[in-house]
Amino acid sequence: MFFKKRANKTSSQEEVHEHSSLTDLKTKIEATDFPPHASEAAHTELQKLEQTDPAMAEYTVGINYIDLLLDLPWRVSQQGNFDLERAKRILDARHCGLQQIKQLILEFLAVKTLREQSKPQILIVDDEAIARTNMEHVLTKEGYQCFTAANGAEALEILPANEIDLVITDLKMNRMDGIELLDHITRLNPETPVIIVTGFATVDTAVKALKKGAANYLGKPVNLDELKRTVKDVLEHRRCRDVGKSPILCFSGPPGTGKTSIGKAIADALQRQFVRVSVGGLRDEAELRGHRRTYVGAMPGRILTELRRSKINNPIFMLDELDKIGQDFRGDPASVLLEILDPEQNSQFVDHYLDIPFDLSDVMFMATANDLSRLPLPLLDRMEIVHFTGYTEREKLNITQQYIIPRQLKATGLNKSAISFTDDAISRLINNYTREPGLRNLEREVASVCRKIALLKLASGEDNNLTVVDKSDVVSFLGAKKFFRETTSEGDHTGITTGLVWSESGGEIISIETVKMPGNGGLILTGSLGEILQESAHTVLSLIRSKADEFAIPHDIFQQYDIHIHIPAGSIAKDGPSAGIPIFAALLSLLTDRMTRPGVASTGEITLSGRILPVSGIREKVMAAQRAGISKVLVPKANHDEVLDLPEDVIAGIDVQMIHDIKQVINFTLAPAS
Repeated sequence: MFFKKRANKTSSQEEVHEHSSLTDLKTKIEATDFPPHASEAAHTELQKLEQTDPAMAEYTVGINYIDLLLDLPWRVSQQGNFDLERAKRILDARHCGLQQIKQLILEFLAVKTLREQSKPQILIVDDEAIARTNMEHVLTKEGYQCFTAANGAEALEILPANEIDLVITDLKMNRMDGIELLDHITRLNPETPVIIVTGFATVDTAVKALKKGAANYLGKPVNLDELKRTVKDVLEHRRCRDVGKSPILCFSGPPGTGKTSIGKAIADALQRQFVRVSVGGLRDEAELRGHRRTYVGAMPGRILTELRRSKINNPIFMLDELDKIGQDFRGDPASVLLEILDPEQNSQFVDHYLDIPFDLSDVMFMATANDLSRLPLPLLDRMEIVHFTGYTEREKLNITQQYIIPRQLKATGLNKSAISFTDDAISRLINNYTREPGLRNLEREVASVCRKIALLKLASGEDNNLTVVDKSDVVSFLGAKKFFRETTSEGDHTGITTGLVWSESGGEIISIETVKMPGNGGLILTGSLGEILQESAHTVLSLIRSKADEFAIPHDIFQQYDIHIHIPAGSIAKDGPSAGIPIFAALLSLLTDRMTRPGVASTGEITLSGRILPVSGIREKVMAAQRAGISKVLVPKANHDEVLDLPEDVIAGIDVQMIHDIKQVINFTLAPAS
């Protein structure tokens, strides 16, 4: 009997506790500024909990769902900062070079700044002249430009002629009332918010107006202070939405070129919170869209989870490694991104766990990718691509001296004022120990040198007098060089030319070697050549055979000899159309016994008719020629604009010639016939 009473008492305490918890939840729901559909979902779930036994699993699921509703930043925005000078200082301090990217960001900020400086235009619609005058007077003093109309019909005449940012309208008016005007605005100018003001305020009319798209609802007589606050909130929400509807930037380029860090710098420049989510290897679309609550252990997706953690609805949101996203039987995550990254759709994004729309249009999305060819075309269409090219040697040297060396000296406990690196030492690190367009491996090598200096300092104590790291010290610390850059051949040769290609590690030069041998007209291709590169070789050979008379080549040579084309470094896969011109020059040199000129490299696609087509990666290819000591570079004339945009330090010491036909190729690459 004693134990039974105690059990009843414990059960009673639990019921009181659960009732108290539901009361607290109800209080929080009432105090939270929900959108109407979210408020309805919260109250509906709370009613279910009141009728559910706390011991059941559904009770915990319901509590977790309401907690998510309460935690999501439905209307909480961060204002941000659009100071151009401040943004420029931050970008310059964080990144050396990348001028094109910085310029794009500053242009974006300039547009936002101009929008900030323009006065918002407000249309006041009311059939009472005194009400119109009072509202116009108060809002004009707040810095707004006001227009007035006596009814909805007059308002519709004013709207097309002006860029109205907000409409404040009475509900009951002659000719056209507020609800009819709201319908017209929602249909013709859906981006223009509307505030309903009326002396006949009831719950039904308020609900009806809000369901039709009104931004807010105020009763008469209007409290002017409340009106000012409401107008400010509505316009601020629209301003934040405009920022979110900026172009979705996708930073594309090789690893280590600063794609992710530039996103962080943009967030700091805007004074907006930065959220980064890596989608590399993501295969289950539920990771982004969430699981339905019917599943055990269901959770919201990564998008809502990160917004919940950030506590604002307009952060800078970066989707990292977008090209590494996967696809299998669990769904296609890329299809979810189509909705997330589309400003026309993401205002109604539905997470499976939340099961009601959440507005993502205030979020400023960014993405990074190394290889755009792996992305679906519809996804690419939704983004503005910003290409990150590799750093020049001079830029790497400056970045290493200003950023990398001080950071690594501090990380290893060395005094940065007591140890310095010479420019020759850094150049040796760049050219002999790294092979990348970015900076990651360079920083690793600098860190390795700093660690060895730290060990030397501890081992020798006061006897260690190393204060300047020279190129000879680099060799003693790191050993033999790891990379051997391809260099142009010295002297004249027959059947050998130099080409310029692009790879994931930046621009490279390749040697095209050709020989002929007795045979029956076969073509042999070696060097791990891809399908496109093999087609280029066949195209060039057909072009030369079709113009054999013009080039003074005997026709029977094609039947009596086999031709072998080889591109060294056979263990490295090669593909692309860029080797068309150097293959043409090498074969023509071989078949006409004319020497090739030293110090000349070329790039470009060639057609059966002899036309020269443009290629990509001009900057990286010219940089590769500069590293190899090449004095003349041939590029397609169609790439003229890209050549003009090249910085001085990229083309220093190089004569760039733009060609448009095969005659120019012959003149620049082959020595005169003997």
